[in-house]
Amino acid sequence: MRRLLALRQDQQLTTRHVRLMAQSLEVTERTVWRWLTAAERDESAVAEPGARAQSKNRFSVTPEVRRLLALWKGNVAAVHRELTARAARGEEEPPPSIPTLHRAIHRDLTPGERAGLAGGERAARKHDVFLARPRGWRNQAWETDHMQAPVLVDVDRTARRPWITWFTDCATNAITGIAVTPVHPSRESVLAALRSAVLREDPYGPFGGLPETVRVDRGKDFLSRTVTAAFDLLDVTVEDLPAYTPHLKGTVEGLNRAVELMFLAALPGYARQPRPGKRASRPKDEVLLSFEDFTARLLAWTRWRNTEHQPAPLQGKTPLQAWQDDPTPLRDVAAADLWTFTLEDAGTRTLTTRGVRFRRRDYVGPWMTGQTGIQVRIRFMPHHDHRIEVYHAVTGRYLGPADLADQATEEQISAVRNARARRLKKDLEASQRERYAAVNQPTAPQRLGALTIAQAEAELAQTADTDLAQLSLPDLIPPAAPPTGWRTPVSLAALTTPTSAPDPPGGDTPPTPGPAAG
Repeated sequence: MRRLLALRQDQQLTTRHVRLMAQSLEVTERTVWRWLTAAERDESAVAEPGARAQSKNRFSVTPEVRRLLALWKGNVAAVHRELTARAARGEEEPPPSIPTLHRAIHRDLTPGERAGLAGGERAARKHDVFLARPRGWRNQAWETDHMQAPVLVDVDRTARRPWITWFTDCATNAITGIAVTPVHPSRESVLAALRSAVLREDPYGPFGGLPETVRVDRGKDFLSRTVTAAFDLLDVTVEDLPAYTPHLKGTVEGLNRAVELMFLAALPGYARQPRPGKRASRPKDEVLLSFEDFTARLLAWTRWRNTEHQPAPLQGKTPLQAWQDDPTPLRDVAAADLWTFTLEDAGTRTLTTRGVRFRRRDYVGPWMTGQTGIQVRIRFMPHHDHRIEVYHAVTGRYLGPADLADQATEEQISAVRNARARRLKKDLEASQRERYAAVNQPTAPQRLGALTIAQAEAELAQTADTDLAQLSLPDLIPPAAPPTGWRTPVSLAALTTPTSAPDPPGGDTPPTPGPAAG
């Protein structure tokens, strides 16, 4: 632009020069002539062709305008109304027009600042630039997370949104382990997914082995005592990421988005499906998937993603090819040892003639014959209180499983659950009291919470007494009236049934009491 301006001042500027400049800047020739005219009037226009002329009285965004933008969630019209109202009260100067205010906000604030004032820190992070980690090698780092699937699934004739817990390898984008639960996950879900991630035998292979580091996002299930103890025994470092930093575990966060867009959105019962009308309601004739069918389809999609899908970061390779091309040696753990490491420790007990006492209940096993009196150590899977695993307290040798003695039948357990549900006020409270086992294979949902026959009968009896007490009507038969000679308040006499006073023994009528002494 400076050269064109010099040529024009020397009267050597031709139409060909303007045409070439317009073509290089992808603008019209008229625009270039207008820029030259503005540059002759103001030298500052030479550095920024097409920019508005600077003015000393140009409106700029002030801290008060920023505060109002945050207050009104980025609504510029609302900010203008607020400034106009203040000017009417004589508190501030009259604001500029709405177009001028818009131009000042877009000029003085970055896109990230505008998004942050309108939607908060999470919206502002979408405009930030993050560095990509080096890809590394297989099993160098894993990432794990819970995800509630936006799909309604039939769980015991109740529509629920299942939860998915999975581990993914950051170097190969492979899904190494997965667990599905019908209700909110717990540490049991993390341990189930961890076992499927570490084991490399069928049906979990070929991905697996022990990672060097696992990144978690401060979830209480991942940082529970049982899970952290299992990671310590397996010699795996747990990297607890700061709060509100999903970009630090972008591999699993990308997996959460990919599974919804590539798989869950096409399933029946998808909860985020756009529907006609003002209210987003599910069609009454929609048939939901069973929990077993949903798990089978999810596992099939997981195998497809690991063996056939080619993510962009892998440059034309599938996760399986990237995994097999990596020569990094793997650390394997035997299935029996892995099961031991991922159980919760309940301390030592003494084996008696009634078995092992745990949580005020007796557990027995056929291997206990002739072992009475030894010290044993109990390990158990969280929430799976129908069975425990028993080890020798001194040598640590595995002795065998022990099942709950005198366990209630399925009919009694079902009756207890129905009785509990009748006492609850809301269905949500009832669902919070139920737990289901995490699964890695397509199986029917399995409720957790074992009962003995005595516990089931006691709770059913208490429920029956409670229900009868609630059905009682204390005012159905009013109380009898007191004898006629008694002085009764009028309010009480209206609630009683008038009856004649019983005759005293001997047939004598009692004298009527006189007035009370004053």
